[in-house]
Amino acid sequence: MEDLQLICDLLTKTLRMTGNLSDLKKLDYNGKTETVKATFENGSVKTANVAADSGTSMIRDIIAQIL
Repeated sequence: MEDLQLICDLLTKTLRMTGNLSDLKKLDYNGKTETVKATFENGSVKTANVAADSGTSMIRDIIAQIL
């Protein structure tokens, strides 16, 4: 079983290194709703649907849905 929150934590660090998402504060995985909440430094929040995703699919879906 993949640790999807750990993947989100590590992805946050990686995305902060990019120009497009340098203001990303954190990614929070919710297993009950199968969503990831992206919180930005300015307080804005975007939600990505990651239902039934593997770790790699989740990464792809997060990036596509929060950009």
